[in-house]
Amino acid sequence: MIKATWVSIFALAAMLLVILVPPAEAVTCSPMQLSPCASAITSSSQPSALCCAKLKEQKPCLCGYMRNPSLRRFVSSPNARKVSNRCKLPIPRC
Repeated sequence: MIKATWVSIFALAAMLLVILVPPAEAVTCSPMQLSPCASAITSSSQPSALCCAKLKEQKPCLCGYMRNPSLRRFVSSPNARKVSNRCKLPIPRC
């Protein structure tokens, strides 16, 4: 009897999670989304709040950008690493 009650409680909790938690939105990988970071990456100036927000949003895409020969030099540059550190975003290991 007690076991059935716990099973019911867990089932109810799982249903509430499915109903109340919105599904995660997929990130559209677009290097243009990182344009607010351009000046910080190219001139080593401080990144803006918008830059940090976009960088965190594009985090799942960074490995793809690093593999792209035309983007690698921007995403993997020493200034890009500084921007990542200033935004408190660890550099992914790809």
